[in-house]
Amino acid sequence: MQTYNIHDAKTQLSRLVEQAANGEPFVITKAGKPMVKVIALNAPEPSQNKRFGFMAGQTHVPDDFDRMGEEEIVKIFEGDA
Repeated sequence: MQTYNIHDAKTQLSRLVEQAANGEPFVITKAGKPMVKVIALNAPEPSQNKRFGFMAGQTHVPDDFDRMGEEEIVKIFEGDA
């Protein structure tokens, strides 16, 4: 993806807008720092990596989850007393 400083973007705005409309997005920088990304309005939305809750409703936590393996853990720490 091409980057242009803000001065160059102003100078070449018509050409850059046409380029973006044809599916070639670009980034405008100010003092070397990316400020905006210019893309066509009809460009597909980038997929969002939504990870939190991606398995909602697909798993089950047992009621005794906090006590699972309790006997084995006690044996490990307290021995076979």
